[in-house]
Amino acid sequence: MTTNNKNGRAPETDIRVNGRELPLRSHAERALSDYFTHLNGSHPSGLYDLVLREVEEPLFRVVLDYAAGNQSRAADILGINRGTLRKKLRQFGLAN
Repeated sequence: MTTNNKNGRAPETDIRVNGRELPLRSHAERALSDYFTHLNGSHPSGLYDLVLREVEEPLFRVVLDYAAGNQSRAADILGINRGTLRKKLRQFGLAN
């Protein structure tokens, strides 16, 4: 059973760097903040699709590497079925 934190949200999965817990959410927020900082006055559009394109392929690559190429394990880690994983791997040119 998942318990909610003080904000009413499910607890985030944290990673540790130099002994500090750094939630994945913090990394994403920092990256997006940096993106906006470096726009130099440009006004972005289609940001949702841009973020998905930029994040999805490395997500699949890193998870597959973490799972040592085991697609069943990678699909389980991602919370998707193997068919969806295979489709995405083909889409990103990561299929063997």
